[in-house]
Amino acid sequence: MTAAPRWTKDQMAARVAQDIAEGMVVNLGIGLPTRVANHLPPGREVMMHSENGVIGIGPAPPPGAEDFDLINAGKQPVTLRPGGAYFHHADSFAMMRGGHLDICVLGAFQVSAAGDLANWHTGAADAIPAVGGAMDLAVGARRTFVLMEHCTKAGEPKIVPRCTYPLTGVACVSRIYTDLAVIDVTPAGLQLVEMAPGLAFELLQAATAVPLRR
Repeated sequence: MTAAPRWTKDQMAARVAQDIAEGMVVNLGIGLPTRVANHLPPGREVMMHSENGVIGIGPAPPPGAEDFDLINAGKQPVTLRPGGAYFHHADSFAMMRGGHLDICVLGAFQVSAAGDLANWHTGAADAIPAVGGAMDLAVGARRTFVLMEHCTKAGEPKIVPRCTYPLTGVACVSRIYTDLAVIDVTPAGLQLVEMAPGLAFELLQAATAVPLRR
């Protein structure tokens, strides 16, 4: 799959940003999802939330302008848009658990055909589990998007019939964004929404351990 046409990480993040509508409250998970904030149109009013107690996050600060007292849940420096605020951790989790987030965007180790999510622990004996707020987000947000590479570094599919890693949430993922495709999780199965330009469907299906509907 190394020769397959694919989106870059920033193109993946930009594709997610296309699906975030005016007025939404959105949580961006640690890692690749944080790039989404850099690709929102400047005039679009979106409130970006972080579980450590920040809302109204803007794009990443330019080099040299970082304020390390203002960070996201991944300890990355962030900026605040006008009207942004920071507050107690407990209030932030109350927002997550109370259904006040329209979308959360999370990374993943695996997503199943049923929309089960595994993103906090590989189960390996030497792995460091890091659940953070992922479980609260996955079930508390109105929609859960996953942004991840389509395959592991070893070339193994990350979209699978059933997750083999410890679960974060059950049937919680509604849409998957990868470097190869955008895929919806539906009651009828996984529905292909879009492919990276120039990618053949046969290559995409070969990299996916679950049948895709077109």
